[in-house]
Amino acid sequence: HAGGMSELPDLEFEYSDTDKWAAELSELYSYTEGPEFVLNRKCFEEEFRAHVFDKKWTELDAAQHRAHALRLLDSLEVITREKRLKVARAILYMAQGTFGECSSEVEVQHWMRYNIFLLLDVGTFSALVELLNMEIDNSAACSSAVRKPAISLADSTDLRVLLNIMYLMVETIQQNDPADKPEWKIIRETFRAELGSPLFNNEPISVMLFGMVTKFCSGHAPHFPMKKVLLLLWKSILFTLGGFEQLQGIKVCKREELGLPPLPEDSIRVIRSMRAASPPASASDLIEQQQKRARREHKALIKQDNLDAFNEKDPYKADDSRDDEDDNDDNDNSLEPETFPIERDEVMPPPIPHPPSERMSFPKGLPWAPKVREKDIESFLESSRSKFIGYTLGSDTDTVVGLPRPIHESIKTLKQHKYISIAEIQIAKEEEYQKTPLSVGEEEVEMCSTELLYQGILPSLPQYMIALLKILLAAAPTSKAKTDSINILADVLPEEMPTTVLQSMKLGVDVNRHKEIIVKAISAILLLLLKHFKLNHIYQFEYMAQHLVFANCIPLILKFFNQNIMSYITAKNSISVLDFPHCVVHELPELTAESLVRLNPKMHSNIMSIYFWLL
Repeated sequence: HAGGMSELPDLEFEYSDTDKWAAELSELYSYTEGPEFVLNRKCFEEEFRAHVFDKKWTELDAAQHRAHALRLLDSLEVITREKRLKVARAILYMAQGTFGECSSEVEVQHWMRYNIFLLLDVGTFSALVELLNMEIDNSAACSSAVRKPAISLADSTDLRVLLNIMYLMVETIQQNDPADKPEWKIIRETFRAELGSPLFNNEPISVMLFGMVTKFCSGHAPHFPMKKVLLLLWKSILFTLGGFEQLQGIKVCKREELGLPPLPEDSIRVIRSMRAASPPASASDLIEQQQKRARREHKALIKQDNLDAFNEKDPYKADDSRDDEDDNDDNDNSLEPETFPIERDEVMPPPIPHPPSERMSFPKGLPWAPKVREKDIESFLESSRSKFIGYTLGSDTDTVVGLPRPIHESIKTLKQHKYISIAEIQIAKEEEYQKTPLSVGEEEVEMCSTELLYQGILPSLPQYMIALLKILLAAAPTSKAKTDSINILADVLPEEMPTTVLQSMKLGVDVNRHKEIIVKAISAILLLLLKHFKLNHIYQFEYMAQHLVFANCIPLILKFFNQNIMSYITAKNSISVLDFPHCVVHELPELTAESLVRLNPKMHSNIMSIYFWLL
């Protein structure tokens, strides 16, 4: 309730498409991958020293940089898997900013950006897509992984290296830096168009990644590093279709094209100015509230039977006394912002108004302009005419003859907030196409990135939604690892299980962090797709939403809320000194079990969950 909200501290939260660039880079790697940073550097330096003897990478000129990048790209086209992996690791080291020659995180990010634009310019991304397709179709690796009793980080090495490079390229290039060279801006826009077009195996890159997700969930490829696949899928969709800001811009342009009035406000900016919402109540609190409501409803009905009794006991006074009684029982998670409606609206108001209580001091409703549909006005007028006049006029919203003055004012207020959505126009056009297909002609469809993606995923959209929700269920904090239908920890568990308390604690943090990142990626994918499909065409949105409902998406989302949500939100499942690029630039301090417990007091319960999983 409002009083509870005022007592809760506001969370530091920024409503945006992504986190800061450094945070998005660090989340790509699990902590068990830490030793591979040194291995990547070694592979690069072996290749580099074979051709350049006396200089560092940062000392070469642009022509030499380009020559070496082309040399590495040519070396990828070898039959030997071991040699190909070494070259891929060398390219990954370049994409990681040749950190061995950098002294600060800013310097690493500078060289990452430079090297990645260079790699893209020489055609590295297309070569990586071909190699990724080879690994996806590698039946020997798939059958070997299926037969293994326990899959570890080593089973996905080749895939992880390729996906790491591709993710770093997409994530870095989509960052719009005003200081970029003009040629970089051209490369960026060209890459965005290519990524959303059916140029890779006659389908957008996102469709290929969706295929990896379904193959993993079907059990045919349990070694796929699913966190990296989902992160790359999310960033590919975000880059090709656009984020919240781009969505708002597209919406404004579409409304102008359709001759609709401008939006009353920018909803994204409104949301960014709002405080964080109070977490929902737990199941036990909800049951308790239902019991209280039932008791109050019974009392209200008794009062209505006898108006004299009602006048003797003021319902507002009853509310106040009830508040005093229940304030101790209600927690901050209460979902009851005001009293039961029957006591406020349906019972005769008292003759003497009482001053509003403290709990009503918060503004009601959402902080943006209300929107009224044409159908809302029509239904209001229909019910008013039936009540006061006894006849109806269909869809006529202008005739108000015979209606009382308050109804006139209500209609005027409704019309002031009348809002025609793009979806209504799209539905009306579809109905027109169906009624008169010959006279209207064939519908012209703009082949934008959203339309291309929808056409690509449409044949298997139900399977994609089920697969995403299966992984989301496995990553839910309340899910027990033993009952999970799929193993999402294949790309985080080391080859050798931890033998010390410190290693166990570190793995516990890593697993929980791994799950959090997966939940974040899937949530972002679903939200982005729903928003873009709704704007592109309402029926595309409805088709996707329908299959999410069929796959029990709503109970799954409620499963996330059925816990101590504040604890879930504020839990710190990370070790900042091990995050990239901090871990490759600074000397790592000595980690101890005590220092990790200070970092995350809930560490012990995390360790127990890992042990249960291993059993």
